[in-house]
Parts: sequence; structure tokens; C-alpha cells
Amino acid sequence: MRTPIIAGNWKMNKTAEEAVAFVREIRNGLSQIKGIDKVVCPPFIAIPAVADALQATEIGVGAQNMHFAENGAYTGELAANMLTPYCQYVIIGHSERREYFNETDEGVNKKAKAALAHGLTPIICVGESLAQNEAGETQAFVSGQVRAALAGLTAEQVASLVIAYEPIWAIGTGKSASAAQAGSIIGLSVRGPIAEMFGEDTAQKVRIQYGGSANEKNIAEYMAQPDIDGALVGGASLKASFVELVKNAV
Repeated sequence: MRTPIIAGNWKMNKTAEEAVAFVREIRNGLSQIKGIDKVVCPPFIAIPAVADALQATEIGVGAQNMHFAENGAYTGELAANMLTPYCQYVIIGHSERREYFNETDEGVNKKAKAALAHGLTPIICVGESLAQNEAGETQAFVSGQVRAALAGLTAEQVASLVIAYEPIWAIGTGKSASAAQAGSIIGLSVRGPIAEMFGEDTAQKVRIQYGGSANEKNIAEYMAQPDIDGALVGGASLKASFVELVKNAV
């Protein structure tokens, strides 16, 4: 039985002060919801303060990115060991990172390996564009991203990580894949290749999230799909109604 997981990706929103005020507002409500893992992913500058505010709770903290190197001349980057005092999770390969910052499948794979080596749980993002979806290329493209991201990992490592399927055309647009559509794509294009690479037992252990305009009103529909184990939530994670979203996901 896979434990559901809801993670809030705050992106470039909230100062450190605003972030702490917000988690203080939602932490009691989130803490009362059992049977599901809850994670917030604030901007780097707010991570230590947010981690401190959540120290006595079961709410996890994640970073939105990291570098694969241990250290070095990588101006503006953070290494995994800089995150581990505060974080349990790290988002890797979000479509915005791929599009705006030229992240590659190879880089995603390196980051996943580095995160796992330091005890961080990667939330690896995959997803296709609207043009690819309409051209019938979703399965080939998404499964290719999954295979590249997980290359060289062990079955045990793969079983421990999280994958977020986020159709690019549904991120921040108000559009969303139907629950049935998302469930089908996740089963065929995400869990399917994992089974081929690492076996069905491993594939059934991996938690797979849906992302893309998920909110408190539609989350239950997605969670009803057998292959969907949670959501990577964008805009809806910035509001107090995030608590209701998590509650509706159980």
C-alpha cells in the first residue's frame, strides 16, 4: 500500500517572513490529517526558517532544485549536503527548469543520483507539451523521460523516490488533464517503463503524483485513480485552502 503524498511547490513566491507566517497558519490543520505525507517546497531563502517552524510536526520540507555536484564553481547553485540539514525532499527536473534553464534528461539523472546519495527523496518531474499531446507523442516522450531519469539507479533507490507527471500544458493555465486521462498516462508512460526496467514489484512501490492545476475541488477525482498517489501542487499550495486540498486527497 503506497502512502499518498501531496507536495506544494511554491515556486518564486513568498519572502522568508511571509513563508514562516504561512506555515504557522496551516501547520496545525495539516498536522491533523493522517494517512498522507505532506510537503512544502519554499524558495531557497526561506527553507531554514520554514524547517524551523515545522520542526515539531510531521510536515516535510523540500527544495525546488539542487546541483548534482558536491561543491565547486557553480555560482548561484546549492549542493545536496547544503539542503540536508533542512530538507527531506527535492524537486528535480520541473518543466520550468527544463524550459527556462535548459535542464536536460542527463542532468536530471545526475541530480537524482546525488539527491539519493545524500538521503534526500527526489520528486522527479516528467511531462509533455500540448503539441506533443495533440500529436500522440505523449507515451513515447514521457516514458523516455522516465527511462533517462532512472538510468543507473537500483530497484531499491527507484522504489524510494517520487515521480510527478505534469502535463506542461496544464501547469498554471487553469487547464487540467481529466482524472481518467492522467491515470491512464501515468499507468502506461510512467509506471509501465519502471516495471520494464526494474520489475513490477518496484513499479508498484513508486509513488506517482499528478501535477497541473490540481486544487481542493478536483483532487479527489485524481486520487480515485489507482495509479495516482498524490499531487505536486503549484498555485493552490500558496493559499490556506491547501489544508482542504490535502484533506480531500485522503
